[in-house]
Amino acid sequence: MADAPRRHNFSGTFVYYGDSHIETSRIVHKVDQISEREKIEVLDGSPRIVFRNNDEMKCYLPESKRIYTEKRWSRKFFPDILSQPFDNVIDENYYVKETRLERVTDHLCQVLSLTPRDSLRYGHQFWIDVETGLLVKAAVVNGSEIIEQFAFALLEIDGEIHPDLLKPNLSMVQEGWKVTDLITSFLNEGELKWQVMNLPAGFRKLVEMKRNLAEKTTLVDHITLSDGLAAVSVFIEPVTKDMPAPLPGFFTSRGAINIYVRILDDIKITTVGEVPLETIKLIGDSVIKKD
Repeated sequence: MADAPRRHNFSGTFVYYGDSHIETSRIVHKVDQISEREKIEVLDGSPRIVFRNNDEMKCYLPESKRIYTEKRWSRKFFPDILSQPFDNVIDENYYVKETRLERVTDHLCQVLSLTPRDSLRYGHQFWIDVETGLLVKAAVVNGSEIIEQFAFALLEIDGEIHPDLLKPNLSMVQEGWKVTDLITSFLNEGELKWQVMNLPAGFRKLVEMKRNLAEKTTLVDHITLSDGLAAVSVFIEPVTKDMPAPLPGFFTSRGAINIYVRILDDIKITTVGEVPLETIKLIGDSVIKKD
């Protein structure tokens, strides 16, 4: 399942569902000997189009005529949601069980159930095409409740992909678009002056970074964590006079994402992740400044 998006062409339409919100996207994905290219176009609400060439990403926002460029470091896009190799760590954190065979968009799928071994993470269900290993449907669950779900409504695997389908149209290459390069500077282990003291069981630190996030006037320190499946980010930034007064506490996002904001002296610490509130607070409260 982790390797399939790097071995197969595919195209189709998938639907996201979370918190009574439904969003439809169209995806075209092509691989060859030298590159992996992809286009994801959101079809509902404000138009957003992401082009990816290997790790180079460009996000086009036609309404505001803005283009954001970024190098993909660990961001996950359905159906490529297992981009980080973690040996057997998923088995350490989840009970993995093959439950049944089920047909989705005319593809016979093996259904995998991942039940968390503790309360620090959500459960998952994966519908995996038995012929190619490609993920066709995925759900994040809390007990019997579905928190969010992705599912292909239309899918063709290993069809011919014309290169023009992976290029911006003429209206996107005209003058007048503002380009913002989002730069990520990767740091050596321990180089940041911040650290997460008490990692929840099963979580590991992936990387430390400094980033210039969109609409931010200063660089933001960024620490990423994962348990092999769920990802958590910690953003650390100074509170400046030109930014709105930050409000500490919990904030809900859509689906499985939870947010926790903590103020430490004149520093704003924002923890964002696909984990329960208990876990997001545990991580956010354990961020300290090194002596």
